[in-house]
Amino acid sequence: MLSKEELDNVRERLEACQNPLFLYGNDADGLCSFILLRRWLGKGKGAAVRTHPDIDPNYLKKISEFNSDLVVVLDCPILGEGFLKAVDELKIEVVWIDHHDSDLENLSSYVTRFNPIYSEEKSNEPVTYLSYRIANRKEDSWIALMGCLSDHYLPDFADEFARENSDLWMKQKTKDPFAFYYGSELGKLARAIGFGLKDSITHVVYLQSFLISCNSPRDLLLELDSKSSFAQKYKEMMKRYRSLIELAVENAGKKMVYFEYGGEVSMSSELANELSYLYHGKYIVVAYISQQKCNLSIRGKNVLGIIESLLREFDRASGGGHKDAVGVRLRREDIARFKERFEELILVEISNL
Repeated sequence: MLSKEELDNVRERLEACQNPLFLYGNDADGLCSFILLRRWLGKGKGAAVRTHPDIDPNYLKKISEFNSDLVVVLDCPILGEGFLKAVDELKIEVVWIDHHDSDLENLSSYVTRFNPIYSEEKSNEPVTYLSYRIANRKEDSWIALMGCLSDHYLPDFADEFARENSDLWMKQKTKDPFAFYYGSELGKLARAIGFGLKDSITHVVYLQSFLISCNSPRDLLLELDSKSSFAQKYKEMMKRYRSLIELAVENAGKKMVYFEYGGEVSMSSELANELSYLYHGKYIVVAYISQQKCNLSIRGKNVLGIIESLLREFDRASGGGHKDAVGVRLRREDIARFKERFEELILVEISNL
């Protein structure tokens, strides 16, 4: 967890600026982190980072567009050389709040990192949790809980929320965050805002604005049942998502679930998360195939170590994430060999457990 001094440092930096630019990872953890800080601070603009694995330097053009005097990066594991070079050229201060284990060589002097992995009390709580502790607004615990559940984390304030909002929670006695993510009304909302980020930029801006002004999760439930663009996109995405889950289930093996798909929208992370919940203990590989590249979401015991070893065998491959959950990018022609080598390595991992 970030120390009290670190939390105070972030608060002071944000309160001192006039118009921060928030760049957040393109998932519910990133979005909820931004919403929590924006509702507390009452100022600033936000943009979801859709480039991977680095942040495209073009996002910094928004500094002049919004007249920003501080950049706050939320839940982005890699800043990238191009982004850091642009930061140096612009001489803009950057507050980087993250929870991934990242390569920090050549970090710009304008960047201040806040990451519990490198704190005295090492941990890796989601950035949503860290943002909730920075903002310190109990009335926004439902937003924090959505982001935490989506990142497979059950925070210490979940029980209090459950007592006060039993209609949005579930009585199941479990400590598995995904049980609530897939089985409660609040979890339904968390999945909905994740899908909402896959819509057009115009509609994402609408979603941001709605969440900034939203009074309660029940308002969000009403919005989800309306005929708004957000509600319609969620229903459309959920229909596609359920069909892909059904196809993926047909590919379940004894040790691994491997699933390839294509289409206009990538849902790899969402699919991999639910498959890891349905097939606890198995390795999950979900590959989104485009014309030239493959984006993979991989889940499983100690999978980060496996991937770090495996990627050395492939040209122009990249990847990273958490100990049991990673993302990988490959050339399309390498996917068959990657699958074969991954199967070989997980058998070694299983035999060592």
